Amino acid sequence: MPTRVTVVGGGLAGCEAAAVLAAAGVQVDLREAKPARRSPVQHSDGLAELVCSNSLRSDNPANAIGLLHEELRRLGSLVLACADATRVPAGDALAVDRERFSALVTERVTSLPLVRLRREEVPDLPEPPGLSVIATGPLTSEPLAAALARVTGGHLAFYDAIAPVVADETVDRQVAFASSRYGKGGGDDYLNLPLDEGEYQAFVAELLSAEKVGGHGEEEPRYFEGCLPIEVMAERGLDVLRYGPMKPVGLVDPRTGRRPHAVVQLRREDLAGTAWNLVGFQTRLTWPEQRRVLRARIPGLAAAEFERMGQVHRNTFVDAPRVLAEDQSLRASPHLFLAGQITGVEGYVESAASGHLAARAVLDRLAGRPFRPPPAGTALGALHRHVTGAAHPPGADYQPSNVVFALFPPLAGRHRGKEARKAAHLERARRQLEEWIP
Repeated sequence: MPTRVTVVGGGLAGCEAAAVLAAAGVQVDLREAKPARRSPVQHSDGLAELVCSNSLRSDNPANAIGLLHEELRRLGSLVLACADATRVPAGDALAVDRERFSALVTERVTSLPLVRLRREEVPDLPEPPGLSVIATGPLTSEPLAAALARVTGGHLAFYDAIAPVVADETVDRQVAFASSRYGKGGGDDYLNLPLDEGEYQAFVAELLSAEKVGGHGEEEPRYFEGCLPIEVMAERGLDVLRYGPMKPVGLVDPRTGRRPHAVVQLRREDLAGTAWNLVGFQTRLTWPEQRRVLRARIPGLAAAEFERMGQVHRNTFVDAPRVLAEDQSLRASPHLFLAGQITGVEGYVESAASGHLAARAVLDRLAGRPFRPPPAGTALGALHRHVTGAAHPPGADYQPSNVVFALFPPLAGRHRGKEARKAAHLERARRQLEEWIP
């Protein structure tokens, strides 16, 4: 294929797309704005920087996200290969050392002979006749977002949030105990900070009264339900947090021999365990309030030093079912393909999968053949059903989504119980993927 394709954005979707295209013999111009321009939540110059959690979530193929991991590995995904090479202990989840992960993706992408990395901001949409993949993510620059809005007739936005990270030596090991829920993974992959009922209630009360960061100008924040700030969850009811990120199930405090009333879990940021992420503790508290509340109200964090503070950022995505064709190209500008979170997929692996599918669509276009969508019963197909609207009722309000079994088509026959349904999804997905792979 004697041609060159432009990929705009060096995140997970853009790097995955560039790798798929290069593997097929296509020359790629990968354009990344860093280091000349960074978003407020970016800190490094590396490609595929993980700005939120360092977890790619469950690696168990009985779960929808774990099934997506398996499918991408089967397809030779660069992103999954780098994640596997830089993983850190996290029970049955796939979590990575974010600095090593970014460095490895950068090394592997830039070593591809057909990929030319150009570090420059792209303020406008590339013109035809060449094909381009726009994978600028949820933090697309304002000039490029405005250009995209002109083509799509407008764009939507929601707010996402980041959890704090604390230094290992500042966590009180007299309070924290090492354990994974139900002994998963190595059995002791997480640190746990237990709270009794009084401590939990005092923490919730402090969250509700603490000072928060406001929205973008006068805009009312619209949060992604899968990544709500802890204070927003607390506003929904006293026990919401202890049935969410602070759930104590599957854990026993060795000091008491009982399950705590609530717990804060800490997940490794790196293999050596020099820093720990507060799992599910994304927040829009101001930075001084984060230090004050977490040190004062979370047992074991009284002397915590923060490697990174939690914060809120504004995400941009298009109304994909309305503006995108089946192959993820813009109906109004067919030479442009969209990939990643800007299409309304939510999550690191979902973004990589979107980039993988966009690259395959570009290859089909270059070869002059019809686009072959992934089978509906696969995890890749479920994401495709979400973006195209096939998984939603007509006229439904389009919102970002992780890959979940609700996006899959109904199973044939009767399957009693959750485990039987998961097994049936897995069997169907594996069979359909093998039939789809050329």
